[in-house]
Amino acid sequence: MEAIDTITTLIHSRRTVLPKRLIAPGPVGEQLDQILEAAAAAPDHRELRPWRFVVIPQDARFRLGEAFAAALRERDPLATAEQVEQAREKAFRAPLLLLAVVRTEDDDAQIPPMERVVSAGCAIQNMLLMATALGFGSALTSGKAMESRAIRELFSLQAGEHALCFLSIGSVSSVRPPRARPCARDYVTELRP
Repeated sequence: MEAIDTITTLIHSRRTVLPKRLIAPGPVGEQLDQILEAAAAAPDHRELRPWRFVVIPQDARFRLGEAFAAALRERDPLATAEQVEQAREKAFRAPLLLLAVVRTEDDDAQIPPMERVVSAGCAIQNMLLMATALGFGSALTSGKAMESRAIRELFSLQAGEHALCFLSIGSVSSVRPPRARPCARDYVTELRP
């Protein structure tokens, strides 16, 4: 029963902390290993591991910032210098930043794309829960830049691969009040006989 209480507390204490509220220190060494290894416990039909993660260290953030700026200019050639700088700045938030990549297509056509995305989502949730268990805050971010040419080139995404989201992890600088979560009856129905 104690394990169930611990797991319940962990699941319900996980919440999104905006990347701008995540500060150093972030997970390193054994803590980082525990977060990354938690992904391997995700459901993975036929053991395809249809996901991977790319760690973006601080000394590579400039390259990511330039990709964000290029992605904005690609979709909005009239973007102002201020908007381009705001896009660039997003690369420098949070001590630990990772990109989640999902492979929706390959030689194994038996596993449909949505099942692969679900597996990636489970791997991500395992990582977020481990980060929470270790005392860190976390967030997922995505947006229009994810399928841009600049992001695809920077991360060498292959055919059938997609940038799914960024994971930001770090110490929490300020906490917002928790949001009300829905009750199960709000999102569960029962198939009638």
